[in-house]
Amino acid sequence: MKLGFSAALGRFVLVVGLLGSASLATHAQTPLPPPATDSAAASTGATATATTGVGTTATQAAGASAASSAESTANPYGIGALWAQGDFVARGTLLILILMSMGTWYVLITKLIEQGKILKQAQAIDDEFWSSGAVNAKIQALDEDSPFRYIGDKALQSANKFSSVSANVDLHTWLGTSVQRTSAKVQGRLQMGLAVLATVGSTGPFVGLFGTVWGIYHALVSIGISGQASIDKVAGPVGEALIMTAIGLAVAVPAVLGYNWLVRRNKEVMEAVSAFSGELHSALLAHVKR
Repeated sequence: MKLGFSAALGRFVLVVGLLGSASLATHAQTPLPPPATDSAAASTGATATATTGVGTTATQAAGASAASSAESTANPYGIGALWAQGDFVARGTLLILILMSMGTWYVLITKLIEQGKILKQAQAIDDEFWSSGAVNAKIQALDEDSPFRYIGDKALQSANKFSSVSANVDLHTWLGTSVQRTSAKVQGRLQMGLAVLATVGSTGPFVGLFGTVWGIYHALVSIGISGQASIDKVAGPVGEALIMTAIGLAVAVPAVLGYNWLVRRNKEVMEAVSAFSGELHSALLAHVKR
């Protein structure tokens, strides 16, 4: 019995020894890990690279977002869009308004220059014409394009023709009729162009309103076809159409103001012309009777 226990104990010790030897052999074959410093450095470099990549990506994303925001906030509507998207009726209406505006400013500027020149000539006549000398020489000394020269020439022609009609009419009536007729022609010349201002001032707003109605009609048709009635789909086309009304008013208002201004200045010019005509009439009566 003792012998059997001793044998079993010996076998247990042998097995334990063999297991310990195998464990030592396994540990001997396993390679040692790298130093902790190198591993930490590699980990830090990888983290920094990843952080740099993330920052660059974020910067590019922010730039793209800003560019997209700038494009989205740009105004896609206006006069340019109205011209580009409008049909021949809308473009024709806009061209008519532009031509009306150009005609208004042309008439206004040219008439102001003409009136100013005549008023200056009238002032020179008041200062020098009636001072001394023969009437014929004084009339010939006036500017050829002056209305006063035109009235004077016609009056002299009538005075020279009086001998052929003296049996039927008196000199006063004959010269008076001639002077009045030429003064009326001068007045008609001064009023040339005012009809353009009156027409533009009275029809400009309605031409713009026609363009607005036409634009709103096409805008509503486009909205109905697209099936989208949101504010961004409605505001743009309707706003473009309303621009036509604003342009019509911008054309009409200067025409109305310019018309009233020119009419008032024409009255001043005609007062000077009438004064010259009356004085010339009297001077020619005295000259012919001599």
